[in-house]
Amino acid sequence: MLFMPSNSPPGLLSLLSHGMGQDLHWFPEDVSVSRLAAAMVGMANTIGGTILLGVAPRSGEVLGVREPPAAIDRVFQSALLSDPPLVLPIPTIQTIGNSRLVCVVIPRGLPHVYSLDGRFLGREGHQTNPLAARRLRELLLERGEVQFETRIPPEATLDDLDPDKIAEYLTAIGYAGSDSPEEILFRRGCLKKNSGQRSAVSGQLSEVGGGYLPTYAAILLFGKHPQQWLPSATLLAARFPGVSFSDRYIKQEIRGTLPDQLRQAEAFLRDNLRSIVRLVGLMHQETPEYPFEAVRELLVNAVAHRDYNLQGDNIHLHLSADRLEVHSPGELPGPVTLDNLLQARFSRNAVIVQALADLGFVERLGYGLDRVVTAMKQADLRPPQFEETAGTFRVTLFGLSTEADQRVTLPNLEIYRAMNLSLRQQAALAFLLSHGRITSSDYQSLCPDVHAETLRRDLADMVSRGALIKVGDKKATYYILK
Repeated sequence: MLFMPSNSPPGLLSLLSHGMGQDLHWFPEDVSVSRLAAAMVGMANTIGGTILLGVAPRSGEVLGVREPPAAIDRVFQSALLSDPPLVLPIPTIQTIGNSRLVCVVIPRGLPHVYSLDGRFLGREGHQTNPLAARRLRELLLERGEVQFETRIPPEATLDDLDPDKIAEYLTAIGYAGSDSPEEILFRRGCLKKNSGQRSAVSGQLSEVGGGYLPTYAAILLFGKHPQQWLPSATLLAARFPGVSFSDRYIKQEIRGTLPDQLRQAEAFLRDNLRSIVRLVGLMHQETPEYPFEAVRELLVNAVAHRDYNLQGDNIHLHLSADRLEVHSPGELPGPVTLDNLLQARFSRNAVIVQALADLGFVERLGYGLDRVVTAMKQADLRPPQFEETAGTFRVTLFGLSTEADQRVTLPNLEIYRAMNLSLRQQAALAFLLSHGRITSSDYQSLCPDVHAETLRRDLADMVSRGALIKVGDKKATYYILK
C-alpha cells in the first residue's frame, strides 16, 4: 500500500497511484548505478518515461532521499554508462510530506538507439529486457541509425534503373559529363560500390568486386518498376462526393517512381479539386477549394518523408465535401514531434529529399508544413490539423462545410472600386467583407509595419467617404459597411 500524505502534490500522487509500468519505475535511493542505467536505457529505447528515486519498489512506501544532490549525481553517472550517453533534462526534486523524491524524465523520441554494456534494452510492462532482434532492426531504422533508403534491394542491378529518368535527373543538376553518371549517383547516395559481382543466374555476389549496385532510393527515384521491390510504395487518391466515406467515389492508384507519382497526383488534384468563388482584395476570383500549393506541399512531404520500410499500406489522399486528408505511413521521424514539426529539421530519407529538391519538387529547408499553415491562413480557412494515429502521420485541411456555404452571396463591389481606395484600405475592406467588422487592432495585424496613427486616418477617411460606419467609442470601436 502506498504511503501518500494528504499534502502531496497532485501530479506526483497521480504518478505513484498508477504503480510501476512501461513508462514509470520506482527505485530506492541506494539503487545501483547499473540498475538505474538499465531502466533509463530501456525507457529511452521505448516510449520514454519517468523514474522516481526514493520510493521502495516492493512496498510502494515513500522513503525519500537524504542527499538530493548525491542522488542526482547518481542519475548522471547512470546516463553516462549508456552508449551513446543519454542527454536528459536535469532531474527535479519533488516533496511528499517530509520526504523528497528525485524525478528523472526520459523524453519520448530520443534521436539514438541506446545500449548498456553491449545490450540493447527496452521496456515490457514494468520490466527492462533485451530488445528482440526484429524490434532492434525496426528501432534502428525508425531513429535513423540505419537508413532504409541506403540499403540494397535483393537481386537489384543497374539494369533495373531507367536510363531516361537518370538522364532527366542529370540534366536537372547541370551534369557536364566530366564524371560518369554512376559516379554522380554514387556521390548522391543512390548507388553503392559492389563488393562482389552478382551471378547472372542466382543473383548472388561472387568474390570478385567491381561496379555499383542501386539502393532503395535509386529504385524509388529512377527504377523501371519500383513496386517490384516495394509494392506499397504507391499513392491511393480518392474523391468522395459527400462529407463522409461511401461506396461512391473516384479512385486512382498512382504508381511508378516518386517523381512520376507526384506529377500524377498533381494531375489528379487539378481534375478533382472543386472551384469556388472567393473575395480576393476587391475582386471576385475563382480559386480551388483548397490552396493548390498547400495540397501539393502535403503530397511532396508525404512522398519524401514516409517510412518506406513499412510495407502493407500506401500514402492516401482523400478528398471529401468538407475536408482533404493526406495519410503517410510511419510516425514522425527522429526528434520531430507534433509540438515542433513546424520548426524541426530532420529527414528520414535524406537521399530522396535531396534528389526531389534537385528535380524542383521540394526545398531542403525542412518539412514545408509551415507553408501549408500560411497558405490556409491566407485563404481564410481553418488551420490544418496534424495527427499521429496507429503508426500513421495524418494532415487534414478543412474547407467550407457544405455546398450551401460555397454559394454564399458576395457583395457588389463596384461602388468601392470607384472610390480609388489605397491598397491598405482595400485590404481592410476585404477583411471586413469576410468577417463582418474590423477593429483598429485587426487593421494593425493586416499592416504591422504601418504606424497606428496612419491606419486610424485610413479608417476615418473611409468613414468620411461613405464606405464605413464607425460603431462604439474608444477601445470598443469597430467599423462595419455602410
